[in-house]
Amino acid sequence: MFDLDLWQEIFSAIRKNKMRTILTGFSVAWGIFMLIVLLSAGNGIKNGIMSNFSGRSTNTVEVWGGRISMPYNGLPMGRRVRFDNKDFDLVENRIPGTANVGGDLWWNGTVTFESEFMACEMRGVYPSVLLIDNLDVLPNGRFINDIDMREKRKVALIGERLQTALFKDKDPVGQYVKFNGAMFQIVGIYKRNQNWGNDNAIYVPFSTAQLLFNGGWGINSIGFTVEGLTTRQANEKFNDDLRKKFAALHRTHPDDKRAVGIYNQMEDYLQTMSIFNAISMFMWIIGIGTLTAGVVGVSNIMLITVRERTREFGIRKALGAKPGAILRLILLESILITGLFGYVGMLLGVGISEAVNALMSQGGGGGDGGMSIFKNPTVDLNIALLSTVVLIIAGMLAGYFPARKAIKITAVEAMRTE
Repeated sequence: MFDLDLWQEIFSAIRKNKMRTILTGFSVAWGIFMLIVLLSAGNGIKNGIMSNFSGRSTNTVEVWGGRISMPYNGLPMGRRVRFDNKDFDLVENRIPGTANVGGDLWWNGTVTFESEFMACEMRGVYPSVLLIDNLDVLPNGRFINDIDMREKRKVALIGERLQTALFKDKDPVGQYVKFNGAMFQIVGIYKRNQNWGNDNAIYVPFSTAQLLFNGGWGINSIGFTVEGLTTRQANEKFNDDLRKKFAALHRTHPDDKRAVGIYNQMEDYLQTMSIFNAISMFMWIIGIGTLTAGVVGVSNIMLITVRERTREFGIRKALGAKPGAILRLILLESILITGLFGYVGMLLGVGISEAVNALMSQGGGGGDGGMSIFKNPTVDLNIALLSTVVLIIAGMLAGYFPARKAIKITAVEAMRTE
């Protein structure tokens, strides 16, 4: 392995056959490069898709009242379905598997602090929205709690965008803001773990918002999480059962999907992931096919190389070289070429994916406030290294079998080979 004469012979053979070496190396480098680029693209699609579900828990369900579109039991179309506490009780106590149940109310208006003001949305929510909407609260504050709900406190949380617009460099916690004529004390600042959605809403206790702005009655929507729904069929059945229960409560047709709106994020998540898995499998098939083409290219070139050097092997055997020494010479040459060019292909592939990732990071990775379809297109370094090792082993085997066959020929027969 560390024989200087052996390595001198290898480099001498490489210099004499530059074109063959380049073709072999290109097959190796191209196979690795294309595999890494394709896998990076697949990861970019996956990361983009997954980031779109990071804003809420994937097992979240939201229901809201709509407008009746099918006549039922003599009742006309066009009636408005309005949710109230009976609907909340239905979800919380009569739907198996539900948790973190919370009502939601919202209004658009203007929030004011001293001389600063900004248009925003106010949301009356339950404490469970912290989990459902996947929010983080900065350490200097807190979120809405059960005491706020029970005592109907006039407290609020604002987002970082409102904090910057209204308070500049001041600490907003403890300050008072006015929304549609009502004063609220800021108790915390929230941050959304997502790249889309309304990030300038004010969160206040649901009970307070209902009392101040809704006459103490009504719910715009009800959100909750559901455990155990891991298949599309299970989610579809859950949606149908849920709609039937609301239909019985509001005397609407069980098949009227416009009367009660249902958004099941797990159903969308499973459907999207099935599409992504198909895309990922397609990427792997193309990548492995490209890698296989590189292996075949290396094998063909090594086969030609051994055939061209059969006469040389005969002369070496006639001069006393052992078959093992000749075989080691071929294998080390094959490992050197495939290893060197495989490493170059791996570096180029990883470099391209990292460069694209850096450009996308500078450009926002899909843009603020928009859905991402491509994000962080990088590949696992272990996969890149494993692919390079596979090609090196393939190149070694490609040289081993024809070389082994060639050295079994007698020295006289080998020297006669044209």
